[in-house]
Amino acid sequence: MDGSRKHIMTRLPDTDKVTLMTFAGKYKYLTGTGCILSGISAVIALVPYLCMWKVIKLAVLNWPGGLAGGTLVYWGWMAVASSLLSMLIYFGALMCTHLSAFRTARNMKTAALHHLAELPIGYFKGTGSGKLRRIIDDGAGQTETYLAHQLPDLAGALVTPAAVLVLLLVFDWRFGLISLIPMAVGTFFLSRMMGTGMAECMRQYQNALEDMNNEAVEYVRGIPVVKTFQQSIFSFKSFHDSIMRYKNWAVNYTLSLRIPMCCYSVSINGIFAVLIPAGLLLAGDAAGGQDFVTTALDLVFYILFAPVCVTMMDKIMWTSENTMAANDAMERILNVIREKPLPEPAVPRKPENHTIEIKDVSFSYNKDGVNALEHVSLTVPQGAATAMVGASGSGKTTLVSLIPRFFDVDQGSICIGGVDVRDIGTKELMKQVSFVFQDSHLFKDSLLNNIRAAKPEADKEEVMRALKAARCEDIIEKMPQGLDTVVGTKGVYLSGGEMQRIALARAILKDAPIVLLDEATAFADPDNEYLIQQAFEKLVEGKTVIMIAHRLSTVCRAHRIFVMEEGRVAEQGSHDELLKARGLYARMWKDYQTSVEWKVGGKA
Repeated sequence: MDGSRKHIMTRLPDTDKVTLMTFAGKYKYLTGTGCILSGISAVIALVPYLCMWKVIKLAVLNWPGGLAGGTLVYWGWMAVASSLLSMLIYFGALMCTHLSAFRTARNMKTAALHHLAELPIGYFKGTGSGKLRRIIDDGAGQTETYLAHQLPDLAGALVTPAAVLVLLLVFDWRFGLISLIPMAVGTFFLSRMMGTGMAECMRQYQNALEDMNNEAVEYVRGIPVVKTFQQSIFSFKSFHDSIMRYKNWAVNYTLSLRIPMCCYSVSINGIFAVLIPAGLLLAGDAAGGQDFVTTALDLVFYILFAPVCVTMMDKIMWTSENTMAANDAMERILNVIREKPLPEPAVPRKPENHTIEIKDVSFSYNKDGVNALEHVSLTVPQGAATAMVGASGSGKTTLVSLIPRFFDVDQGSICIGGVDVRDIGTKELMKQVSFVFQDSHLFKDSLLNNIRAAKPEADKEEVMRALKAARCEDIIEKMPQGLDTVVGTKGVYLSGGEMQRIALARAILKDAPIVLLDEATAFADPDNEYLIQQAFEKLVEGKTVIMIAHRLSTVCRAHRIFVMEEGRVAEQGSHDELLKARGLYARMWKDYQTSVEWKVGGKA
């Protein structure tokens, strides 16, 4: 195995509690080392302040004689050396945390993507691509930034106040206690802002941001429609609503923090308003003696060091928020990883033939909601061409989606060749079924690789035969590099009908015994529809076929037509039988004929 890949985490370890360090794997020790080094660096960074105070103290105590040149040089070089040492140690800390952060982010992405590959296709139909991209890509990036930069900074920010507080109390306990008052008040208000409610606010923030991001992707995809009909952004109501929800949340959240944030800022930055008057009072009591000089020097010491605590507390506030954001991002990735794939059979079976039997099937997308299918039973014999028709929302696509196990049925069973699809291994089931949907997707890759996705081992001759069978010769001829042309770059784009023909070529190359077609001519113009129909004839030769269509002319020659209505099979029979029955199909056929004969300006 490649050394660079042997430590990639593709699955989470078997543990109930998952943290960011779980994803770090063996590199979590680098994160710990980085945090320790950052803390040491922060303590050493205080030495220049001590050197500065020491020089001031010696200068005052030796007044008017002045300082010896060697003394000033000594403390000056001490400050320079400690600063350089602090920077070097901090550099080492960042090296450690960056190495760990890169691998943690990689492991998060890899584990999520490996798990996504195991989830049924139905999961992706219910989860927006924009939302998934943000959860995995942005979430891993956010945790990487947190581990690489903000976590070591947080370690240093926590160590520095502790070290400073020790110094403040050791040098003069009176000034130390006085300095603690505004910091204690600031800490109280900081805890109010960073309490348990903040984590819930962060979760709501991420939800609002994800929804807006997902709706933005959908809006961008629909811009041609918006521009064609001269509509504004408000015509995409869901996108506008998501923006308003995000805005309302952000405004309300900001307003809820205005009082504690103001109190925190005033108290923590008002440390001098307490320290200087108290110092003057103490110095006044000691006026006229050596105690006055000592007290004044102590006041200078506290004036130098108190701002360090203020800066570090501000850093703690911001990094605490980033900690919650990183944990929330990790939790969202975990929610994806926790999605359960459909169970694989303990002992997989192979179908004996390619007859499809649907027995008393009921199904609901929302397990507490209304059923999309109600007690559906039907049989599609091997080698038969079967059609499903019905109004939108009648359950046609849902029923077809259950055959390749995009979802599992809630009740009943679906069998291929006498074997329940739940007892057929996923790889074997995918070998048995080809499907062409109305929204066929092509990868941003060469046409050759797009088609060869159905059969990776296929050579160019096999691919060309499939393309010819799908009537795609004209598409290849106009491509600048032929089969090696990359779709989606340098102006190379395909129409909806052309994409469908490429998808059909992919299905022909796969040569599966069962073919599922869902509204495959939906986006085709008349010329493309004719070519697609020719490709259909080649694709379905000798196959078990289920075709969904709104254009009833495409299903007339089907061996059997099932008419769906409100999740049930309302009618079934051949085209002629259903017309003679004068039921729902006959009415649909009449409406279809009327629509075909209609033209602008009146009827034909």
